[in-house]
Amino acid sequence: MNPAIPFDEAAIARLVDRFYEKVRVDEQLGPVFNAAVHDWDEHKALLTSFWSSVALRAGSYRGNPMAAHRPHPIRAEHFDHWIALWLETCAEVLDEASAAQMVEYARRIGRSLKYGLGLNAQARPFGVPIVSVGQA
Repeated sequence: MNPAIPFDEAAIARLVDRFYEKVRVDEQLGPVFNAAVHDWDEHKALLTSFWSSVALRAGSYRGNPMAAHRPHPIRAEHFDHWIALWLETCAEVLDEASAAQMVEYARRIGRSLKYGLGLNAQARPFGVPIVSVGQA
């Protein structure tokens, strides 16, 4: 992306469009997304609204990402692959600073979803150790 082009909803729409075109044909992510998404244009419009609300504080997204992801057969490695593909696409579409910011947002959101979906078994919420009853 030309750095002179502003980071706006149109840039986010280009990012979302290119990213999900990759996802649709990806060996690991494609089967999960293609089974869940029935109208790709509608999905991309929703995700453009989501990312515009995150990055631009647009306030246009109305939804529940956790509830949207819960019924699907998502594994922790899907998130890792998703973020790698997101990073690649951000670098292709956005200027360096905007790409870095979008990747940081995605990492935070991904961590939150992994916790909420119970996919991060190695980490304890809030760093609280688990202690068995009766331990001294």
